[in-house]
Amino acid sequence: MPAISIVGAQWGDEGKGKATDILGGRVDFVVKPNGGNNAGHTVVVGGEKFELKLLPAGILSEQATPVIGNGVVVNPQALFEEIDGLEARGADTSKLRISANAHLVAPYHQTMDQVTERFLGKRAIGTTGRGIGPAYMDKVGRLGIRVQDVLDESILAQKIEGALRQKNELLVKLYNRRAIETQEIVDYFLGYADRLAPMIVDSTRLLNDGLDAGKTVLLEGGQATFLDVDHGTYPFVTSSNPSTGGACVGAGIGPTRMTRSVGIIKAYTTRVGAGPFPTELFDSWGERLRTVGGEFGVNTGRPRRTGWYDAVMARHASRINGFTDYFLTKLDVLTGIDSIPVCVAYDVDGVRHNEMPMTQTEFHHAKPIFEDFPGWTEDISGARSIEDLPANAQTYVRELEAMSGTRISAIGVGPDREHTIEVRDLID
Repeated sequence: MPAISIVGAQWGDEGKGKATDILGGRVDFVVKPNGGNNAGHTVVVGGEKFELKLLPAGILSEQATPVIGNGVVVNPQALFEEIDGLEARGADTSKLRISANAHLVAPYHQTMDQVTERFLGKRAIGTTGRGIGPAYMDKVGRLGIRVQDVLDESILAQKIEGALRQKNELLVKLYNRRAIETQEIVDYFLGYADRLAPMIVDSTRLLNDGLDAGKTVLLEGGQATFLDVDHGTYPFVTSSNPSTGGACVGAGIGPTRMTRSVGIIKAYTTRVGAGPFPTELFDSWGERLRTVGGEFGVNTGRPRRTGWYDAVMARHASRINGFTDYFLTKLDVLTGIDSIPVCVAYDVDGVRHNEMPMTQTEFHHAKPIFEDFPGWTEDISGARSIEDLPANAQTYVRELEAMSGTRISAIGVGPDREHTIEVRDLID
């Protein structure tokens, strides 16, 4: 049976949570394979807004089992604050499962994140300060603490002591901060051990056994393609691989089991944090997209940078991920704009680039080459088929499809779950 990935095709905040929520009622497992509580989703159900940070959007599905995969870094304090918040609103979180191999975010990771950003000054990356990058650094450096370690106090203490030996040298001698005691961190993690223990599973076995039994698994990616540490706008990226290949690794599912890879892409473009952004708007149009689209970060509340649709990025994302489908979101935000520009190529020092430039320097200097499309004024929130859309909206969608490298199989026309046009079934 199928494993399906949902991957952001831009810089995040494309509406992956909505896509997951829509499909979550038709699958058996929804897996978060990467990121941490820096990768939020907003889901609107019955007019009620849920802002999810660490939990998979599938937590709101009555049918699916939500799973935090091995590729995630878990802040236990943030996890249980989010769980308690959902349960206070009547949500059932009892089915949540967490991979034993997922890594933990320690308080010292957050400290290192914040002091490092300050130390970098104008070269700061623009992280959320939640310790995600330092936790992944420890993972790769083999100094990480895993979820399973809270089940063995002796191992937990040994690992924390080893990690702090390096951290304390930096904190005290370079950043003029106090040293952190090993027992302080041990006690912090053990304080969550009893609540964590029933949730901890061998997630690779759970998911592959499910696939073998004919179950459907949905991999819900955090962040997005152009924040991928290998394929994104480095160094202004996240610390994991939020691409289709990374989703397989972060869930422990082989790539041959993947049957659909769905790219989530906005009808315009946004970005949070520093880094190049060719179509960025600094005028009233940018403010209009931000205001009408509600473009403020789920985790930080920071206003998102906004710009027009970038078809060059869309083609590149399709190539990297092997997308089978695109889910175009927030088409309704463009309603009322007379003429809608779309970036079809870049000008880099007088040379036209129809595809993504090879170097970061070239991309940083890229100027968008726009083609304009006629807009529409009609309310499209009630549309449930392509034919229900105004003629100009239909043209806009079809032109984006032609230039983006992947067929558009679903379209978001409003914030709620039912505000969706399903052109094709994204599961079967």
